[in-house]
Amino acid sequence: MRKLFTLLAVFCFTVSHAQENREADSLRHQFGRQKILSQALKKGTPYADTLDTGNPGVKVVLYNNGTYRYVKDPSMVVQDSVFTECWDTRAVNPYKETPEELPDRFSIWIVDTLDSYTCPYVTHPRSLFGYRHGRRHQGIDLPYPTGTPVAAAFDGRVRISDYVGGYGNLVVIRHANGLETFYGHLSKRNVESGDWVSAGDIIGLGGSTGRSTGPHLHFETRYRGAAFDPSWLIDFETGTLRHRLLKVRSWYFNPNQRYVQSIDDEDEIFRTDEEDRLLAEEQARKEAAARAAAEAAAMKYHTVRSGDTLSAIARKYHTSVAEICRLNGIKASTILQIGKRLRVR
Repeated sequence: MRKLFTLLAVFCFTVSHAQENREADSLRHQFGRQKILSQALKKGTPYADTLDTGNPGVKVVLYNNGTYRYVKDPSMVVQDSVFTECWDTRAVNPYKETPEELPDRFSIWIVDTLDSYTCPYVTHPRSLFGYRHGRRHQGIDLPYPTGTPVAAAFDGRVRISDYVGGYGNLVVIRHANGLETFYGHLSKRNVESGDWVSAGDIIGLGGSTGRSTGPHLHFETRYRGAAFDPSWLIDFETGTLRHRLLKVRSWYFNPNQRYVQSIDDEDEIFRTDEEDRLLAEEQARKEAAARAAAEAAAMKYHTVRSGDTLSAIARKYHTSVAEICRLNGIKASTILQIGKRLRVR
């Protein structure tokens, strides 16, 4: 009886724990769906002191205006593998993967209680993600007067600060969640590779360097080297970060796929794509099974009898010695054994 009560207690705990996990996951995704306004967090506000917390990677910053904020300690954050793996201060894409190697569906936390966000520039995008004049345009262009300060969108470490081909003066920032943001055509770069920046820090000035037809900011978002439409992240006309938690679909990385206006549309696209994928897989299985059945039906065998030769068997079944050897893994010089079955078709 005691054993039974123990099993029931364990079962109840397991069910309760699973329910709590489901509720927590639901709350997490609801929280992740919250939109975030652009915040230029206390830039230029003097601070009075910093305090340690129980977490060595987190500090408390006390500002002179009586406010405070929890911040990550960059010296601890940059030790994470995300800032060492495939770290290249020159290559635009240091990853060896292709978008097809990424999961079909995954989620990325964009900001949390310690990570902040600042919209690079609130405006109507001029040139969108996708193909332009027959060439891939892997970001969006924001009208941006020369000399206008350019702010980092999220906290992160500068990977590239250099003049890079068509990008002109380019700054690439890698963030702790694996995302990278690109800021191209700058007239001036204010940061160096390896620098830690916070959201809202001025990393350069707007310009028209590189392959550019006029002053603008070329802004890209990439995950492990794969570019996707920045509009999935940011509503540039309001400056709002669309979600704390970005649910990523593999088709985001297709240069023909742009942001869709509602999550219902997004889920419908994913559902349709998933159904199409499953139908295609089922059709492929059926075709493979049909080919296998047809091949099995077409197979013919000959049982070796006294006096048989490969050439005689080949003439009988209107085939060749070479084909019989291929089908059976033998040579033309192989001595045939009476009673052995040879595949002739």
